[in-house]
Formats: sequence, C-alpha cells, structure tokens
Amino acid sequence: MRTMNFFAGFLSGAALGAVAILLTTPQSGTDLQADVKSRFDSIIDEGRRAAADRRAELEDQFSNLTATT
Repeated sequence: MRTMNFFAGFLSGAALGAVAILLTTPQSGTDLQADVKSRFDSIIDEGRRAAADRRAELEDQFSNLTATT
C-alpha cells in the first residue's frame, strides 16, 4: 500500500510539474516544440558521431592486433 501511495504521489507531482512548466514557459507551444526537437536532434547526431568515432577507433585497434599475430 505504501508503494502505491508513493507512485501515486510521484505521478501527481510529475504531472503538476509538467503543467507548471508549460504554463510558465516564455515561448509559444510551436516555438517550444521546435526548440526541443532541435536540441533532441542535435543530441542524437552528437551521439551518432561519437559512436562512429569509437567504432573506427576499435576497428583500428582490432586490425593492429590481428596484423601483429
């Protein structure tokens, strides 16, 4: 029962926080959506670049190890 009360309070607080943020934001809804989408796309692109760089580094290490054996 305590766990259910905790989750109910947590979800209520999260919902109230989200509503408060949406009501107090200085941007309109469409501007806010565009800004969030732009930031999200930027983060995803940065992650993909980091993954590609790491993959190239690991492939180079692997080829060096297989060339020496």
